[in-house]
Amino acid sequence: MKKIFILLLTLFIVSSCSVEESERFYYVTLPVESVDMPAEFIMGETYQIRISYHKPNSCYGFYGFVYEKNLNVRTIAVQTVVFEDNRNCTSYNENETFEEILNFKPTNNGTYIFKFWHGKDSNGNDIFLEYEIPVI
Repeated sequence: MKKIFILLLTLFIVSSCSVEESERFYYVTLPVESVDMPAEFIMGETYQIRISYHKPNSCYGFYGFVYEKNLNVRTIAVQTVVFEDNRNCTSYNENETFEEILNFKPTNNGTYIFKFWHGKDSNGNDIFLEYEIPVI
């Protein structure tokens, strides 16, 4: 009888505890609107590249950069996290931009080619803002 009481008490305690549902979210890549790039790099120095983009509303939070390297070519996009519980989201003016900093340190001689994802064209092809920056 004692074992049954302990089992029932344990079941009651476990069933009365509620585990909150974790927040639901997903990731969205947003187009880069503009970039503030230096005219040239000096090998070994670190540069802050200022990247501007639009967020549709306050449920979008900056998560990081999608950053791909292929020799001296860098392909970059803005990665955001979007929380599905959007009851408290406020819309932004479509002219309002947000800025993030990408730190870059050239490690090779030659020219770096930066391709910032700017969205898609009417045919669904990717569009990039491209910069060729020499290392001196």
